[in-house]
Amino acid sequence: MNLPTPCFETICVQQRQFSDLMPYHQARLNRTRRELYGIAEPLNLRDILEIPDTVDAGKHKCRVTYGPDIVNIEWERYLPRSISRLQLVEDNTIEYAYKYKNRDHLNQLHAQRGDCDDVLIVKNGLITDTSYANVALFDGSSWYTPKVPLLPGTQRARLLDERVLIPREIRVDDLSRYSEVKLFNAMVSWEEGAQLAVEKTIR
Repeated sequence: MNLPTPCFETICVQQRQFSDLMPYHQARLNRTRRELYGIAEPLNLRDILEIPDTVDAGKHKCRVTYGPDIVNIEWERYLPRSISRLQLVEDNTIEYAYKYKNRDHLNQLHAQRGDCDDVLIVKNGLITDTSYANVALFDGSSWYTPKVPLLPGTQRARLLDERVLIPREIRVDDLSRYSEVKLFNAMVSWEEGAQLAVEKTIR
């Protein structure tokens, strides 16, 4: 039987401590193993991961590649991305509901960014994610995040639980209703995320 492509989790490590998103990574890993690979028995990441001596107090990412079992664990220093402009790109066929190791489709879209720093992906007329981050838009009073992102991220899940964000369908034609767009993921907290004026998202 051919199993689906491996998936991965990217976990933030700072001051030699795992981020407080660990429960969300744990939940997604075991949900993915159950839904994609049919493995009901959970894995406990804290029992598996031990921060090596080569990881100092700076921000690092721990990349855990897995299928039914853990395939590989990598540690590397995090290099932040500078984002100042986004290119809107439409693709109605992309599927990335699980954090697949194979990012070829996302990389193809990222290559269409032109002179911008990243793409903001539109699917079936709706805003979804950039190639590396979930997004939220500000309408002057509240922050909204796409109801159906390409990938339900761990940082997004926590922000929804904390009611920082409100899920909503955001049509590309409605972008003018919003003043700011914010980017975030497991390595970039809500406070650290790039925040851009919506006119910076180039059509």
